[in-house]
Amino acid sequence: MRTLALSPHGLQVWRTLGLGLTLLVAACAPQQRRPATGAPPPPPPVIAAPEAAIPLPLPEAKQNRVALLVPLTGSNAPVGQSMANAASLALTDLGNAQINLRVYDTAPGASQAASRALAEGAGLILGPLLAGDVRAVAAQAVARQVPVISFSNDVSVAGGNVWILGFQPEQAIARVVAYARSRGVERFAALVPAGTYGQRAQTAFVRAVEAAGGRTTAVASYTREPAKLGAAVRTVTAFDARSRANTQELAPVPFQALLIADSGSNSAQFLPALSRFGAAPGTVTLLGTELWNNEPGLARAAAMKGALFATVPDGNFRTLSTRYRARYNSTPSRLASLGYDAVLLVNSIAGRWKIDSPFPTDALDSRQGFAGIDGAFRFAGSRVAQRALEVEQIGEGQFNVVSPAPRGFGE
Repeated sequence: MRTLALSPHGLQVWRTLGLGLTLLVAACAPQQRRPATGAPPPPPPVIAAPEAAIPLPLPEAKQNRVALLVPLTGSNAPVGQSMANAASLALTDLGNAQINLRVYDTAPGASQAASRALAEGAGLILGPLLAGDVRAVAAQAVARQVPVISFSNDVSVAGGNVWILGFQPEQAIARVVAYARSRGVERFAALVPAGTYGQRAQTAFVRAVEAAGGRTTAVASYTREPAKLGAAVRTVTAFDARSRANTQELAPVPFQALLIADSGSNSAQFLPALSRFGAAPGTVTLLGTELWNNEPGLARAAAMKGALFATVPDGNFRTLSTRYRARYNSTPSRLASLGYDAVLLVNSIAGRWKIDSPFPTDALDSRQGFAGIDGAFRFAGSRVAQRALEVEQIGEGQFNVVSPAPRGFGE
């Protein structure tokens, strides 16, 4: 059966037609005389059906808009996507409806991404990842009085409206040197790569050794060419001078611990030359930087057993990685924790961030700091995240914690 719906206009037509049929039937019936009563009464008024009420739109919920600027395409896309996914996971965990997080791809251009974010009302920028991109973004953000919390590890871009959340090699070097010194090491040497990172590592190393009461015997720089690695080791071990000594046996190397300020895989390439020039692991203690934490396969290199490096705590990240894989069916970058912790940081300050007001940057200077996946951290007025680091040692196929990270900055 088909049901017909009548509009108000159709209802009027049917009423009029019904009235006509009534009059027609009355005209055919026998007529009876009645006394004249004057003009006939007016027809009853036609009442139109009421129109359906149109509901008014609900007012849009007020939120603080936060822009996440990371590379989602290009060579750094795996890192950027991991950070974006981890940030989304943090929002889900927190359930804070006051934060509206929007993600922008910096690969086509960080400046363009910042322009879009600011035009769409971002009151805070998280990211970008690379130092050059930070400079491009900061120039626009400062004009709008919008702070930038970057994931870069380059302290040269910190200052003004830019805070640096990335891991700092200087802090990792200072922590591992101090630990080695506490274990009786007095004489230190270092191999550093040519370039900005190597220069920063060398400066941090010399200062850390001095601060710990040790002595630097040598620092050698190298380019990452396999044929030239041996020359750097020959220099740092003072092999030629030791060979010229009037002794029957080659004198030991002049240091007890050797820092290799490079990735784990690059550091492992020095092992043959170290053995050849008298500085094999076991003879000396190898020290590494935070870069080693990105390479769990390093623990399977038997010759690296006993080496030390400082890093952010790993326990919480392992838990995050398990949840991340369950949700996204992929393994996160080690830097994904920065995306998660950035959202935790914003959430911890959200109670002081009034809607449609500037982000309260003074809250970033908390002396007590903040807690995240990567442990305790604080800015404390420096614009660079100071982190509580642990020291790990390479063991039998795994990294072992030999000096836990402080849980806060009161320890």
